[in-house]
Amino acid sequence: MAWTNIEMADEVITFFKAYSSVNLGIGMPTVIAERIPSDLNIMIHSENGVFGVSGRPKKDEVSPTLINAGKETIAIKKGASYFDSSMSFGMIRGGHIDYCVLGGMEVDAQRNLANWMVPGKKVTGMGGAMDLVNGSKQVIIMMNHFSKDGMAKLLPQCILPFTGLDVVDLVVTEMGIFKPNGKKFEIIRLAPNCKKDDLKMEISILY
Repeated sequence: MAWTNIEMADEVITFFKAYSSVNLGIGMPTVIAERIPSDLNIMIHSENGVFGVSGRPKKDEVSPTLINAGKETIAIKKGASYFDSSMSFGMIRGGHIDYCVLGGMEVDAQRNLANWMVPGKKVTGMGGAMDLVNGSKQVIIMMNHFSKDGMAKLLPQCILPFTGLDVVDLVVTEMGIFKPNGKKFEIIRLAPNCKKDDLKMEISILY
């Protein structure tokens, strides 16, 4: 049985160390903000200039000016701070973000990531992804294991345009947790009742 998005988020959180800084990409990774136990004392960074995101706001606390990089309204925790884009990207490029969790279109065994465009389709731009994958101390990709046409998104080599080269530390999908090591994907753990055959990946790139 494959993991739900919430279960995937919980799996990602197990890799966070207490008192760490975390940046969450738009889409699937945003679920993580609502799932982090308070005793971990994690500070969530958003590249539009917020440090201390704590998930979704209550209905009577929603502010149209308090948003994350994906333009979603957010809540903040005690001790949060605000700053401009220059300071925000200085934090990223300066190596001050411990964990970055991004969505992905493709990850390959060489630790490369493609997550920002499909040629021929309209895109809004790279955003902060290129900076995040190169500036964060650990990069975790949280994504669906298969594309809409049923093809595995963990590949020997990415086909889509790269976001970053040799940057991915872990991949969490609904099928399991995988570590690209430069040559193959190590299977760290599979979701309950999932087997290698269910992954629909080339056996030659799996451990």
